Amino acid sequence: MPYWINLTVGLISFAVAAALGLVLIPYLRKLKAGSHILDIGPAWHKSKEGTPLMGGFMFIISTVIAVPVGCLIVNAYRNANSIESPESAWAPLVLGIGCSLGFAVVGFVDDYIKVVKKRNQGFNIKAKSICQAIVVAVYLVGYYFISDNDTKIVFPFIGEVNFGWFYYILMAVAIYFVVNSVNFTDGVDGLCGSVTVVYATAFAIIFMILNNWEYSALSMALAGGCLGFLVWNLHPAKVFMGDTGSMFLGGLVVALGMESGLELLIPLVGIIYIIEGLSDVIQIISFKIRKKRVFKMAPIHHHFELSGWSEYKIVFVFGGITLLAGFVGILWAYLYSLV
Repeated sequence: MPYWINLTVGLISFAVAAALGLVLIPYLRKLKAGSHILDIGPAWHKSKEGTPLMGGFMFIISTVIAVPVGCLIVNAYRNANSIESPESAWAPLVLGIGCSLGFAVVGFVDDYIKVVKKRNQGFNIKAKSICQAIVVAVYLVGYYFISDNDTKIVFPFIGEVNFGWFYYILMAVAIYFVVNSVNFTDGVDGLCGSVTVVYATAFAIIFMILNNWEYSALSMALAGGCLGFLVWNLHPAKVFMGDTGSMFLGGLVVALGMESGLELLIPLVGIIYIIEGLSDVIQIISFKIRKKRVFKMAPIHHHFELSGWSEYKIVFVFGGITLLAGFVGILWAYLYSLV
């Protein structure tokens, strides 16, 4: 796949997302769709009270616009160079975006409740989990038919291990955990967006190696959209992505990993998401059993905040870790492609 196609898709998504900020942020302010900060958080976060939520629409819209454009360019290039197009190219793409939009709807309802009720808490955990479980179930049913019931997972140095029907149970739990972990990562200005830019860029390269041009374009559209969003979200943030945005990102983080056929790339390249999610789980279990906290505050980015790290430093370090993990993931995909 020519590099210029990916660059074009990324630039289109970036431009659309960045430009949308000029319209969306004033509109959200007019609707008084501001955030409400918990008192238990870092004291200096109270200054962010009222910052508009649901800015995730910037990269959601830009991704949905850029992907079809990218696919049209890909098809035109294939036709011009007499390259045969895979018959199943569109179905996985639609499924992955559909899964992400499904999670975005759940996030939007959560954000809407927060705005209308003027509180930090939206959905209760039970209702939110049920809605997420429905999206997960629909996605896995679609994946079952599209993947021809491929239930194998590739392990380094071991090879393929067939999990049979247990694969779907395992992936259902993994998807639920990862999507919510991406949500947890959205707690510091620019953090979730920055980590996802690196994650998506790594997968754009991985899909180029695996010769999956459509998903490579999707990855680059996501990276460009998140980069355009960061124009408005880096500290001090003028808008937050809200659960609308973070849930959408969580859906695509999962979809990219599963479509690659290398599911273990999700926790590898997305190591920061996993650490964020695990830190919250560890904190809850420790407090319930030992009545003691492991971290000053969870998720872990708040622990570092309370330890004196600036938001810029957290974004830089966490992004750097994702970059290193991305290089490892790319290397693994390259070695896998040689087999």
